[in-house]
Amino acid sequence: MGTWYNEAVFYHIYPLGLLGAPKENREEETVHRMEELFDWIPHIRDLGCTAIYIGPLFESTTHGYDTKDYKKVDRRLGDNEDFKKFVSLAHEEGIRVVVDGVFNHTGREFHAFKDIQQNREGSSFRNWYKGINFGWNSPYNDGFGYEAWRNCYELVNLNLKEPAVRDYLFDVISFWISEFDIDGIRLDCADCLEFDFMKEMRRRTSQEKPDFWLMGEVIHGDYSRWVNDEMLHSTTNYELHKGLYSGHNDHNYFEIAHTIRREFDENGGIYRGRTLYSFVDNHDVDRIMSKLNDKEHVYPVYTLLYTLPGIPSVYYGSEWGIEGKKEGANDEGMRPRLILDECEKENRHKELTKHIMALGRLHRGNKALTEGSYRELLLTNRQYAFARIAGEEAVITAVNNDDKPADAEIPVPVSAEYGTDAFTGQKYQVQNGKIKAHLPAAGSIAVCFNVTIQQVCAFTAQTVRT
Repeated sequence: MGTWYNEAVFYHIYPLGLLGAPKENREEETVHRMEELFDWIPHIRDLGCTAIYIGPLFESTTHGYDTKDYKKVDRRLGDNEDFKKFVSLAHEEGIRVVVDGVFNHTGREFHAFKDIQQNREGSSFRNWYKGINFGWNSPYNDGFGYEAWRNCYELVNLNLKEPAVRDYLFDVISFWISEFDIDGIRLDCADCLEFDFMKEMRRRTSQEKPDFWLMGEVIHGDYSRWVNDEMLHSTTNYELHKGLYSGHNDHNYFEIAHTIRREFDENGGIYRGRTLYSFVDNHDVDRIMSKLNDKEHVYPVYTLLYTLPGIPSVYYGSEWGIEGKKEGANDEGMRPRLILDECEKENRHKELTKHIMALGRLHRGNKALTEGSYRELLLTNRQYAFARIAGEEAVITAVNNDDKPADAEIPVPVSAEYGTDAFTGQKYQVQNGKIKAHLPAAGSIAVCFNVTIQQVCAFTAQTVRT
């Protein structure tokens, strides 16, 4: 606890999409599109984000996950000096930078695979990949077969039990730490990686940079298998992601509450003491505004994202309420080209942007939200309240998914007399251990208590939308 990553609010960038790079990397020229990202850093700071997850960045053939060269920034984005400057500018603003680590597979244009194509049984890289069989063939008619990620034969599965592969990848990680001063890695397909490989990665990166963060993409399963003192610091919380939108679409807060109770309840939560990476959308799933039946529910959704246990993340463009959906196998709808000035001028959801900024201010330095235990206080299908408590600090959040306002009496699990709404001056008087809260339709409140000074500050979605 108390680490930068457990206290962070992330901003997630898929750079090939945001910068409008060509879909295929076929040109020899390096195009310095990444320089455009320099102007995004103040915007990210103003949102209240303290870390950036950006990737994939490695030189690749198409979408970024079919790596050609692990030590070069993709020429469609720029060069290594461009990214070095990006990290430096982010660090000057107090923003950490985490990159994608694509270590489960490579693309077919990676040097080791090309050597096998050329030298077959005589290749010194023949043990670098899983399932190499010179008696078979591949869909690309290579004259040999190999194991591919989910039968996508443009992605060739690496053999992470081969010492030479591990040494190479650890050298890559050391290069990115020393060359660019990155602060962490998001491990693509972490649920496919060898556990021993991740344990060795944890040991090595901790020695190189003691506060280096490792977060894994894990969709299904028991997250505690990956998140522990030997392996990763965090994983993606896809279980909560599903509940955040369907719990609103179905007017069923029991789904969200059950997920959190199972994961983080102070009495028996299976991930209690661990910090997972929370999100409402990313480069692989539909935008939250495309998933919600009632677009106004985006306000309580983001309030929950920031105040429930977890490390909150905002996916680029969603602060402006943009929409985007996967169309069959086509991910382009979730990974659009965006121009910062145009997005700010044409923002049709200014209230949402203000709401996310307010949540960023609330989250920053608030120990109750970064270290606090979780306690459920009130639950119906359409209203839900809980507390996050850390020592003498507490935050009580209440949300409403109804299309009508709701009044609720919410227990206050700390000793305090009253609170003041930081935006309107409205006071929340604590009477008989409760506060009376008026929740606007599709609205929320988050009431902060400091027991020592017995002050309460609060904000509501209604407040930031005026």
